Amino acid sequence: MRGIGPILLAIWLIAYGLTELADLRFRYDDLLLGALAVVAGIFLLIRR
Repeated sequence: MRGIGPILLAIWLIAYGLTELADLRFRYDDLLLGALAVVAGIFLLIRR
């Protein structure tokens, strides 16, 4: 459970990059990416 913040951050970066580069769009993509960013940020703050 210690390394979940960086893993979530990596998933967010990959997902965001794919949506921008390949113009991939799906329903609620902004909501999903925003929620993932918040959760990753919280886990990174807790780790410190």
